[in-house]
Amino acid sequence: MSIADRVRVRHVQVLSDDHYVLKKTTYDFRRRNGQWQAQTRETYDRGNGVTVLLYDPTRRTVVLTRQFRYPAFVNGHDDLLIESPAGLLDDADPEARARAEVEEETGYRPRGLRKVFEAFMSPGAVTEIVHFYVGEYRAEDRVDSGGGLAHEGEDIEVLEPTLEEALAMIEDGRIKDGKTIMLLQYAALHLLAR
Repeated sequence: MSIADRVRVRHVQVLSDDHYVLKKTTYDFRRRNGQWQAQTRETYDRGNGVTVLLYDPTRRTVVLTRQFRYPAFVNGHDDLLIESPAGLLDDADPEARARAEVEEETGYRPRGLRKVFEAFMSPGAVTEIVHFYVGEYRAEDRVDSGGGLAHEGEDIEVLEPTLEEALAMIEDGRIKDGKTIMLLQYAALHLLAR
């Protein structure tokens, strides 16, 4: 049985359609025991996204960004967030968007970009699927200073720690971003394993 056969939407109400779309949906869900149960959920639709970890296998470095994230701030994070470069697809092809985002934010043009997986990051409330990419880079691949797009409110600092330094930042709490932790762990297991 398809999950679609277990969901009957009754009512959808748009609560906000400002920057992204917030909806409240009432539906019936057929439980494993066959009984139907009425449920209500809010979903936040911001579109799907992409994130990239650039790594230099010779120097064992990675490229990360540091920037202000208001939702993290209002949840008690009184610092800039360290992240892998990322952005929304805005209906673009994931790989094309990955290349554009990494160059806009870091100034590096990636080599051998490849998708490694995709994941829902907060499926209890957010509809977004994030496409995860890795790519190599060298110092000579920096074609711009990066920093993001000022008209989008971006003010991005570019970091270039070793993989070991980045993993230590996860341990001591300096890196708290889920997508970044996932990509760094992937790099430790598959790209820069000793």
